[in-house]
Amino acid sequence: MTAYRNTQLYIDGTWTDGAQGRRIDVINPATAEVIGHVARAEAPDLRRALDAAARGFVTWSRTSPLERSDILRRAAVLLRERSPDIAALMTMEQGKPVGEAQVELAAAADVLDWMAEEGRRTYGRIVPARAPGVMQEVIRTPVGPVAAFAPWNFPVNQVARKVGSALAAGCSIIVKAAEETPASPAEFIRALADAGVPAGVVNLVYGVPAEISETLIADPVIRKVTFTGSTAVGKHLAALAGSHMKRATMELGGHAPAIVCADADLDRAVALLAGAKFRNAGQVCIAPTRFLVERPVYDTFVSRFADVASGLRVGDGLAEGTRIGPLANVRRVDMMETLVADAQAKGARLVTGGKRMGNTGYFFEPTIVADVTPAMRAMNEEPFGPIALMAPFDTLDAAIAEANRLSYGLASYAFTGSGRSAALLRDGVRAGMLTINHIGLGLPEVPFGGIGDSGYGSEGGIEAVEAYLDTRFVTVRAY
Repeated sequence: MTAYRNTQLYIDGTWTDGAQGRRIDVINPATAEVIGHVARAEAPDLRRALDAAARGFVTWSRTSPLERSDILRRAAVLLRERSPDIAALMTMEQGKPVGEAQVELAAAADVLDWMAEEGRRTYGRIVPARAPGVMQEVIRTPVGPVAAFAPWNFPVNQVARKVGSALAAGCSIIVKAAEETPASPAEFIRALADAGVPAGVVNLVYGVPAEISETLIADPVIRKVTFTGSTAVGKHLAALAGSHMKRATMELGGHAPAIVCADADLDRAVALLAGAKFRNAGQVCIAPTRFLVERPVYDTFVSRFADVASGLRVGDGLAEGTRIGPLANVRRVDMMETLVADAQAKGARLVTGGKRMGNTGYFFEPTIVADVTPAMRAMNEEPFGPIALMAPFDTLDAAIAEANRLSYGLASYAFTGSGRSAALLRDGVRAGMLTINHIGLGLPEVPFGGIGDSGYGSEGGIEAVEAYLDTRFVTVRAY
């Protein structure tokens, strides 16, 4: 069995402790026990990382797109080879079942492969001139060193999206990964270093989030900011980036509606939506949360969904057969209890689940709450846990209105057998991503991002690399 290991900072091509030797505990959420430590970066460490990123940008931006692509591809190969060991580390520090961890690592490797190819296509263009002898060129150049802030729920894949895009475009990067889940992203960075990424191009730090973000974003070296996390923190960091006129990509919170029409294939809808809801114990920004079901099939859908939920095995992610691991920390468990109690007090019906499990670790039952209304906290605050909220609707217009009621606009889901309904959903649901009759979000080649309070910019598709490029215009008259 893989042994958990302590994590250091990675600055200018060297693994190192922080300047003051201080460390942060890492907790296994399945046992609530300390399993290791991560180095804490101090001001001198951040200064070294910034200086390294400045030098690394000069080196990497002058490296040919073909060579950058080859290195990213080699890193993807190493990541796949090391997946079993890294997946075990991820499960120990994050909690998700080891099978889900392996899927995440495979997705991260796919991101690197996609970005490796897309980085070779950062084309400019020639614009026909109005006068003879004039050349008009549009040039795409890397924006500069990047400060990236990644979350704990997908500790490798969210780093891969940011690092892959930045490196493909020719940027250097400083990653501030989550202190709760430090070992698995460190192994991702190790794969990049072993693949040949030069010193200073990729740097990894951990520490006090507010200190790191305020230092990095304000520093003149950093020219681009990318953040995945809560809407509240995202707004703060976006304002900080804006005050220094720095470009930002923000992938923030969501409260995804899932609209199920009476003419949908209910068996398919239940199976796919339940899988999406309870993946990573519901700690997924794009997880379906508000299930809006047409009234003629409402009771049937709720019953079938509850049957699936109650049959899911909850436990340590390293144990065979586990389908749902623990929540990240005790605060998440407390919040689940609070939201369920509030909904029940306001008239909701608890169908299954609703309670914390055991006396060890941070486990919570897969939960179905039916007959919910907009007056309930869970219908307005992102639960970020294994709670599915069920409400009936009578008309598609009413369902779309409820889907659009909140200021969030990240992911959305719909199931219908009608082409007309699918078109109405496509045109009416206000979200950055909508998937109809299947689960088709999060692939490397498609856009990934939200609108409204769910942020702006994309971490997938061609748009992901474009966010790390400046567009410049050069015109020359030959005579």
